[in-house]
Amino acid sequence: MGNASGAAVEEITACEIHQWYRKFMTECPSGQLTLYEFKQFFGLKDLSPSASAYIEHMFETFDVNKDGYIDFMEYVAALSLVLKVKVEKKLKWYFRLYDMDGNGSIDRGELLNIIKAIRAINGCKHDMTAEEFTNMVFEKIDINRDGELSMEEFLDEVQKDELLLDILTQSLDLYHIAGVIQSNSQPESQEEEC
Repeated sequence: MGNASGAAVEEITACEIHQWYRKFMTECPSGQLTLYEFKQFFGLKDLSPSASAYIEHMFETFDVNKDGYIDFMEYVAALSLVLKVKVEKKLKWYFRLYDMDGNGSIDRGELLNIIKAIRAINGCKHDMTAEEFTNMVFEKIDINRDGELSMEEFLDEVQKDELLLDILTQSLDLYHIAGVIQSNSQPESQEEEC
């Protein structure tokens, strides 16, 4: 795996790795998680086409060596990224994840589809519609008004705007998926040992 994930792995505790390993091996005894198992593992069923495409893209970003599987180290790196890393690294990962076509920018349609997909997965209600949220993001951070967000615009402007950063973190984060991993990963008596 690459260096970026190595730094993130160092930020998790041995107890967390142990809990995650037990959960991973219980759910995936082969040690390799397929896309189908990934969806089953996180209870992601009956997704809309856009939500399903988002999950497939997420799976591909976690499959660092592009072999069609997520092994335990890729799984740990992914969880560490979602749960532990600092804002800038998380924003860089968000950007790569939201850039569905891989062209180095996020257009309005990509962001709108991602927001709808994540909301469908998390089942959350929000004050703003996905369209209103997308418009707000572009209004605040599309500095050159070209209708696309570059990584530089995304990183710089989101970090400058505490409200937007908070909304992005709450609205677009993968709490549902992280919650599945953290819940019931170990019997209570063993949790005390950690």
